[in-house]
Amino acid sequence: MASSKLLFFIVLLLTLLCSMVAYSRGACAEPDSDTEAVAGKGFKLGCLSCKRRSEVEGSATVEWYFRGKGEADFVRIYTYSEEGPNIESDNFMDRVDWNGSKRSHDIQDASIYLLNVTFNDSGTYQCFFNRILFYANYEYSTVVSKVVHLTVVAKATRGTASIVSEVMMYVSIIGLQVWLLIEMIYCYRKISAAGEEALREAANAEYLAIASESKDNCAGVQVGE
Repeated sequence: MASSKLLFFIVLLLTLLCSMVAYSRGACAEPDSDTEAVAGKGFKLGCLSCKRRSEVEGSATVEWYFRGKGEADFVRIYTYSEEGPNIESDNFMDRVDWNGSKRSHDIQDASIYLLNVTFNDSGTYQCFFNRILFYANYEYSTVVSKVVHLTVVAKATRGTASIVSEVMMYVSIIGLQVWLLIEMIYCYRKISAAGEEALREAANAEYLAIASESKDNCAGVQVGE
């Protein structure tokens, strides 16, 4: 009875571990930023760049550029590095807060938060990740850029794209939960089958040992007679 309880506990533990490994796949995602801000309120400009190999150490600096509607050139408005943030445009002075990765030089979230948005903030924003990956014998530099086309409106509206995105998010969550349940059932059945096979082999070995011992005892009795 004790061995059956122990086997059940081991099967349950391995099932949970298997489901955790399956659930941990694809942990990093790069969703697009929202593109509609309301005048007079705050707005988060999202910018994410996932490092494909998490085991490789790295560091990154971030630059944000802005091009207003009708303008030809981009202007650098914000930088972030290990020394800290720096607002580089008078038009955004005291209106930008860092909303990205904290307590890490290996930045993967470079989002910023605009305070007191105005209609003049409409335009194209571009952020750059200047990333260095540290390998055993060399360093590899790479640049990743993201673009956000921002529109400032007087009153918040909810378009079709927002509704579809929300529906797809819930569908994805439900699909992930169903897939996780299937993975758990599969892992449980596989581990349970392996445990039952091990019990059968142990029982067969015990039966053969008892049979061999009985045969030896019978032979000893006959010799004694």
